[in-house]
Amino acid sequence: MTIDITGLAPERIGFAISPLAELGLALHALSEPGHHPGLHGWATATAAALKPDLADRLHEAEFLWRHTFSDVFMPFAGIPGRAGATGSTLAEDLDLLDLLPDERFASAALEITCNLYGVKTPSPLHDPAMRARALELAANRGPRQVDFTRRLLEDPGSVRAWLRRLLEDCDQAFFADTWQRVRVQLAADARHKAELLRRKGLTEAVHAVSAALSLDEGGTRISADKLSVGHTTATDPEPGAGLTFVPTSFGWPHLMVLHAPGWRPVIHYPVHGPELPSPASVELLKLRMEALAHPMRMRLCRNLARSPYTTGELAEQHGISAPEVSRHLAVLKRAGLLTTRRRGRYVLHQLDLTVVARLGSDFLEGVLR
Repeated sequence: MTIDITGLAPERIGFAISPLAELGLALHALSEPGHHPGLHGWATATAAALKPDLADRLHEAEFLWRHTFSDVFMPFAGIPGRAGATGSTLAEDLDLLDLLPDERFASAALEITCNLYGVKTPSPLHDPAMRARALELAANRGPRQVDFTRRLLEDPGSVRAWLRRLLEDCDQAFFADTWQRVRVQLAADARHKAELLRRKGLTEAVHAVSAALSLDEGGTRISADKLSVGHTTATDPEPGAGLTFVPTSFGWPHLMVLHAPGWRPVIHYPVHGPELPSPASVELLKLRMEALAHPMRMRLCRNLARSPYTTGELAEQHGISAPEVSRHLAVLKRAGLLTTRRRGRYVLHQLDLTVVARLGSDFLEGVLR
């Protein structure tokens, strides 16, 4: 996932907090608590306190935030000329959502199909072929998605009013208190990163945002280490061009990049806490899984998990040559799965149980990022 920032002036890069974006991820955490083990207490208490009517309405609409994160939660990025300015309250963010043109609202809301994103296409509100395509893709997702898509295409105004009322009711039921609690931390993080950008430059600021982000040597491209593929530019020749970083307290392990055509790019990043591990790179995760997938290396790991062994001991135990054992150990070592220590003239190898125990979490966080 890459963002072209060639020639982008530093003042076009900013950090901001967004109540609506945070509400979107809070709703995601409510519907997918398995993605967010650190939020189980909040999700359980919040879900238990919901009135049945609101709980039913959230269930009906959860496809907007459960399996994909709709850009309707970041409307500030889709309004030309705003330079990425977010609302200071949820009501102001919802006012921005009201300003989003119908075509952009529809394209963002139809991310539920997962196949209309990242490619500039005619609006399904006006193009019969795209309308048919949107309904076909929605049918693959389920009857609720089909009903929503049909209502949106026939009367976008009523759907927009329905969504705003739902989000306002969420604010009244639980989010106002939640936002009051998290906004101070988010604002402090945004200020800190903005000051880091001003004093030490973009490389330091990007690294502080997430270890999964990197800036190329020429300072022309930001890359996000994600399994998804996409590209956008922050340098479109329009007044609102630029890049916005938005922190979230509900997002981990997700690192999201808004890269819809014509929208201002946004990097929505989780605020790092001391209890959260640094993410393993996708390449390292791939290397470790490939290293452990070989039958012989799995057998060697059975020994190495229990006790330190020399190359000769492993060769004798498994009936293979010492050079062959060395080749397998080299693969495991390159993947960071082994520790070694010397005892006299012998080198002892052992499986790093902490790293292997993390592998399941690394895999889950990698595919969710």
